[in-house]
Amino acid sequence: MEINQLLPFIAVGFIWGVTNPLIKRGSCGIQANTKKANNKLHQAFLELKFLVLRWQYILPFLLNQSGSLLYVYFLQDSEISLAVPITQSCTFLFTTLAALCLRERIPSKLTFFGIALISIGINICIASKL
Repeated sequence: MEINQLLPFIAVGFIWGVTNPLIKRGSCGIQANTKKANNKLHQAFLELKFLVLRWQYILPFLLNQSGSLLYVYFLQDSEISLAVPITQSCTFLFTTLAALCLRERIPSKLTFFGIALISIGINICIASKL
């Protein structure tokens, strides 16, 4: 697998990773801003209505879903044994960095240690395929 085959999966990991904390932030207040319904179906409708009408939620959600479309598109011509771990680990890395930039939480030392281990593992996988 060449570097130009890895870049689309790193890009998808970036899209997913950056949009994850934005989706979380956009859904804040769903319980406080939706009235309680008598049945679960009506409650689900009220919550869905709340989310669809919030641009802070719907915009990152649509961007995240476009990343999913890209992922499926690029996956058809790639080696799945490399594509999946690369994309998922990049998603984890970029989610952590985006949450840090948004001041959601300060990652622990163990988080950074885990990121380092994942990076080493992916490099081993890539090296074994070359």
